[in-house]
Amino acid sequence: MTLSVAVLMDPIGAIKVAKDTSLAMLLEAQRRGHTLHYFEQGDLALRDGAPWARIATLSVRDDPKNWYTLGEAHWQDLREIDVVLMRKDPPVDAQFIYDSMVLEVAQRSGVAVVNDPQSLRDCNEKLFALQFPQCIVPTLVARDATELRRFTAEHGEVVLKPLDGMGGRGIFRVKAGDSNLNSMLETLLAGGAHGEGRQLTIAQKYIPEITAGDKRILVIDGEPVPYALARIPQGNEFRGNLAAGGRGEGLPLSERDRWIVTQVAPELRRRGLLFVGLDVIGDYLTEINVTSPTCVRELDAQFGLNIAGQLFDVIEQRVSGNRAA
Repeated sequence: MTLSVAVLMDPIGAIKVAKDTSLAMLLEAQRRGHTLHYFEQGDLALRDGAPWARIATLSVRDDPKNWYTLGEAHWQDLREIDVVLMRKDPPVDAQFIYDSMVLEVAQRSGVAVVNDPQSLRDCNEKLFALQFPQCIVPTLVARDATELRRFTAEHGEVVLKPLDGMGGRGIFRVKAGDSNLNSMLETLLAGGAHGEGRQLTIAQKYIPEITAGDKRILVIDGEPVPYALARIPQGNEFRGNLAAGGRGEGLPLSERDRWIVTQVAPELRRRGLLFVGLDVIGDYLTEINVTSPTCVRELDAQFGLNIAGQLFDVIEQRVSGNRAA
């Protein structure tokens, strides 16, 4: 079965070839004989209610000096495409949401969109984890600085995060009584440090096991890849994110890791989230990444896996089922 596969992503010319999961997906799709197409966020449109995109043919290579070739872009009805990989990085801002609405129109016409557009809107990567309280540490989401200070005092040491960040940006580790706490809250809340701010902020009890790594567990259609990538903080940095300088080390899933997946997987399947990255520190789920999960290439390289191949097995089955229906 030959499919037309289009990817919506950030500029392909700026990716890191050795680490980019979107490239891994495209390489696998091309290896299977599927035709590739590329477009960016500014290339979507609705014409009389029909989804269109300005797309270019794409070929890819696993070559850090010359990894892609684009054809001339042209406007095309997205309903003529079989699969759209939605791989735009956060933030999930108003424009991201509008794009998901256009892709949802394509989805209703039979296009397989990975991940499900409505779920991309509904499942904030920080808040979604709170739907599984049995898996998480004490957590508070609030705009009220007084309440966030109270939570910090109660737990002694916490991690503060914005709801729309990625790659470790805007994350603070703070202890009760730290003179910098008010400044951190001003930054995150986009308001005063003593009243209500304009932006919700998430506070989580600090998990000391972060020193052993923030594990990324990849889940494909509810089934976990058997190895996680532990992103281990380096030097004085407490963040394990690879974008923040963390070192990636693969390791087998623990029994607790697998248990967390069993708690989350039914909801992932229900929401049409085929490719998801769970972040686990110690024994606790901290985030559920649904927009553009990464770490495929690192795990493939360390364990001889083909994670994108597992994903495309599922995608091809979905498309075949849609055609049969």
